[in-house]
Amino acid sequence: MEAAPEFATEAERKEWLLQTLGEPLCRRIGLYRIPADFVLSVVIPVYNERKTIHEILRRVRQVPVPTQIIVVDDHSKDGTREILRDLKDRESDLVVVFHERNQGKGAALRTGFRHATGQLVIVQDADLEYDPDQYPELIQPIIEGKADVVFGSRFVGETHRVLYFWHSVANKFLTLLSNMFTNLNLTDMEVCYKVFRREIIQGITLKSDRFGFEPEVTAKVARFQMPGANGEGPRSCRIYEIPVSYHGRTYREGKKIGIKDGFQALYCIVRYAFTD
Repeated sequence: MEAAPEFATEAERKEWLLQTLGEPLCRRIGLYRIPADFVLSVVIPVYNERKTIHEILRRVRQVPVPTQIIVVDDHSKDGTREILRDLKDRESDLVVVFHERNQGKGAALRTGFRHATGQLVIVQDADLEYDPDQYPELIQPIIEGKADVVFGSRFVGETHRVLYFWHSVANKFLTLLSNMFTNLNLTDMEVCYKVFRREIIQGITLKSDRFGFEPEVTAKVARFQMPGANGEGPRSCRIYEIPVSYHGRTYREGKKIGIKDGFQALYCIVRYAFTD
């Protein structure tokens, strides 16, 4: 291989590598082609994450993808709110929205989605359980025109921290039940990482305030109709799954989801299978 020439910008260097090595090899080393005008809206719901908020923002900013970062504080009481007020004044790339009362993850996400302006929108938890380094891979099926929505999956081939047996059983049961009603074959309906075309997530009316967001958005995405191309009639969303790594937290470390949320998810699976 010829020696690499001098490059004026990082974008030029990246394009040279893609053309020289070829896209299949570049993907194996984590290098993807991102359109020049592309922006990914990253929606981060936050509740009592004082210990992790700085780190998750740092990790998101390190990803080689242009991002709009939207943080929705769901009335934190541990000092997170004060940290975000300070960051909002100092960091121009950050959109921060404050809820005046605690409403739940689903409500925080609805608020964040309304502020999204990027072509694609991804959900990012603030607790460091998921790695933003995987954004380029997660968005690629949509950029390539193969998908409209991408779900991550903690159960198909990536590394994960070994934690609670009954949590994994509950996740798989809820995914199975959701699949039965939606006729999808997902392996991890409850995963945090979900990527949407902006017109899809902003075109869906979401109602769940807490962790019922996951089964609700899955059911509604499964029914969502995209406009057809070349005069064709509407079509269903094309949904892909991408393996994601997972470093779960214990309850001592701040994990919030519990058995009540599992029953709420069960209710939402059945409810949104038949109603909007």
